[in-house]
Amino acid sequence: MARAVDPIVYPGLPGASHLHTFIGNRTTNAHSTTASLLAGGTSCTNPHDRSAYWFPSFHKGDRLVEPTGDQVVYYKSGILEYWRVQPFPQGLRFVAGSPGATLEQFRDSPGAVEGFECGDLSRSWDIPASCAAGTQVNVRYQAPSCWDGVRLDSADHRSHMSYPTGGYCPASHPVAVPMLEFKIAFPADGDLSQARLSSGRGYSWHYDFFNAWDDPAILDALVTHCINGGLQCDPRGYDQYKPHRGAALTPDFELPSGS
Repeated sequence: MARAVDPIVYPGLPGASHLHTFIGNRTTNAHSTTASLLAGGTSCTNPHDRSAYWFPSFHKGDRLVEPTGDQVVYYKSGILEYWRVQPFPQGLRFVAGSPGATLEQFRDSPGAVEGFECGDLSRSWDIPASCAAGTQVNVRYQAPSCWDGVRLDSADHRSHMSYPTGGYCPASHPVAVPMLEFKIAFPADGDLSQARLSSGRGYSWHYDFFNAWDDPAILDALVTHCINGGLQCDPRGYDQYKPHRGAALTPDFELPSGS
């Protein structure tokens, strides 16, 4: 779903932003609020995640190119003491990255993981000029994971969040929350010389997050079992490499009886 809206940066102003591609909540629009998101449906595998996630749309020339298949948003620890990570507060929202970033700012950001990658190419700070036909180009970027513990948003939609320093949250932003890492895949199909983002060059990559899990106890169980437990989980909180640890949720994505 691609729309020229941004309910964080331009709330209530449809058409004011560049084109964004939305995943997660199916109702996201310029007027979205925590309440409206909680009432909306979702494309997430876990049906309790009504959060909205969006990023600049991908184009080849003037043609909009939709992402390939299911997109991945990891919830991880951004700090060394992963057992201290707490769930997102309801309604928290922020922007990671900047549409006005230079190549150097994108490259040197503490949020850059691999930048753009395809085939054997990785850590490209702009969209590659070409990738092998039939492949895909991925972009990976980490969000700040330290919250000031007070504000759900800020004037620049960034100041209430901070990246860790040396693996720890700074005193100004003492609350560690899950670190989001978007891994978005677009079909590459050979020549990418005309590829661009709706916000500009590849290094203008950024994304937005608006938290709206419909049952905070579900998110809390996933954070406790997976992030605090040092596991790499699927959407129901199961680590296939450590099956003896069990899962946070039932196959229906509910809390186990007696929880």
